[in-house]
Amino acid sequence: MRLLLIGPPGAGKGTQALRLAAQLSIQHISAGDLFREHIDQGTELGRNARTHMRAGLLVPDEVTIGVIEERLARPDTTRGFLLDGFPRNLVQAEALDGILADSESRLDAVLDLEISEAEVVRRIAGRRLCRRDREHIFHVGHSPPEVSGVCDVCGGVLYQRDDDREATVRQRLEVHRSLTAPVVDRYRAQGLVTTISALGHVQEVLDRALVAIGQGQADASGASSC
Repeated sequence: MRLLLIGPPGAGKGTQALRLAAQLSIQHISAGDLFREHIDQGTELGRNARTHMRAGLLVPDEVTIGVIEERLARPDTTRGFLLDGFPRNLVQAEALDGILADSESRLDAVLDLEISEAEVVRRIAGRRLCRRDREHIFHVGHSPPEVSGVCDVCGGVLYQRDDDREATVRQRLEVHRSLTAPVVDRYRAQGLVTTISALGHVQEVLDRALVAIGQGQADASGASSC
């Protein structure tokens, strides 16, 4: 199964993508994770990506498309994949269609996570990550560490990512509205989109996603085909 998970920053795409990909035994491909790998490695691509990400802007299309195309060409995607954070504009969407057409495949479904701007800002601006292990995540509002600034798990220093600061979050939301929303409209015209509420517990949102792709039997009240 070849899926695209789309939605504004803070909608929970990363969390849901990991769980959904694991449930379906397909590869989770995150554009953000790929870029952060390069940033950590100090590559030229990473430096380029960091400059744009800190400003709340998208990495240039030709760079993003090249990274994704290389990833999709790896053998582990033959069983299927879930794209998270790509495509983010119409140029990237058209490029993805071309990449898939070259391999005689196409997307099976697009899941659009829906959430308000106020909730996005609350979720992201309060997030803190551990410098030792970014999988250790806290939130100053609903899951603060026992000691301010210190990871409960390993004692590492907690920090706020540059692209999690409120001003940057609002810029990222504006980018989403102007560039990414038309991508949803494009796939909606192809009959591929189901809009899912991103509110509620993680499992509730996952259940909605599974129902949307015909892989679950939970209450689908939070999902609507478009």
